[in-house]
Amino acid sequence: MIRIAMLSYWHVHAWDYTRQAQAHPDTEVVAVWDELPDRGRQSAEKLGVPFFASLDETLAHPEVDAVIVDAPTNIHRDVMVPAAKAGKHIFTEKVVAATLAEVNQILAAVEQSGVKLTVSLPRLYAGYTEAIQKLLAAGAVGTPTLVRTRLAHNGALPSETRPDGWLPPHFYDAEQTRGGAMIDLGCHPMYLARLFGGLPETVSASYGYVTGRAVEDNAVVTLGYSNGALAVVEAGFAAAGSFSLEVHGTTGMLYFGTPEPKLLVRASETWEEQPLPADQPPAFDQWVAHIQQGTTASTNIAAARDLTRLMEAANRSATSGAVVRLDSLAE
Repeated sequence: MIRIAMLSYWHVHAWDYTRQAQAHPDTEVVAVWDELPDRGRQSAEKLGVPFFASLDETLAHPEVDAVIVDAPTNIHRDVMVPAAKAGKHIFTEKVVAATLAEVNQILAAVEQSGVKLTVSLPRLYAGYTEAIQKLLAAGAVGTPTLVRTRLAHNGALPSETRPDGWLPPHFYDAEQTRGGAMIDLGCHPMYLARLFGGLPETVSASYGYVTGRAVEDNAVVTLGYSNGALAVVEAGFAAAGSFSLEVHGTTGMLYFGTPEPKLLVRASETWEEQPLPADQPPAFDQWVAHIQQGTTASTNIAAARDLTRLMEAANRSATSGAVVRLDSLAE
């Protein structure tokens, strides 16, 4: 049995990961630490497990084998580096860190300690993602010239029951989050754009502030490639829920998403619906398997590193108003 400590309930998905840990036959939650002691005590009481006010004490506990990190983005490095050095396996919410320099420090600690790290990048393991990859590899659209990925929800918009929207207030704290809609929700369309289009040379971002928060609730990022291809990544907290993927190429195009989850390909004048394979095991289950089998989530970790690289470049571009080259970021 893999014994897990929950490290913070800051993120909206923390309880989702808790339930995954409770449901998996080979894992159990045995402790809680939180940077907000009151929240941590309440969570621990709900789970019927001990609460630790000290992170060091939590990581030193001999009955903790692994941790799930849902702490604020700005303290990920300060949580995960000590966790790795303490020999605890790590499952974490995205992004791993807000800058390339920080993520490299985390990954170095993970590699040196030999612990198993997996990052929650759930749409990498969806059946539609696998299907699109196979179609692109088979040349279904020719040479891709434009990738467009979009994910949005209405979390920042007021409703009758929630005048401030349904996202927690701390999701608009610029220091804790290191950004808004793009670094949080936009992570998913960003790593899919990276998967389908490759790692770009340049990043250009424009952020909007529809609801007047301290962080953006409307965002568009353009990725530029040496061959003239582009990728457009869109995210928002201030729009009706939507998810869509498009890949346009020299001989055709494919589309997946709203209003129906269908994968369509057009290589001539007609659209053809494509079959979707079953989803792969979720990232949490993969993490457990890596721990048990002594394997490494190499592809997942590489995608997570590139995701941080792209998010840092996007934030820099939005702040400066300039195009940012990926190779300009500090390692």
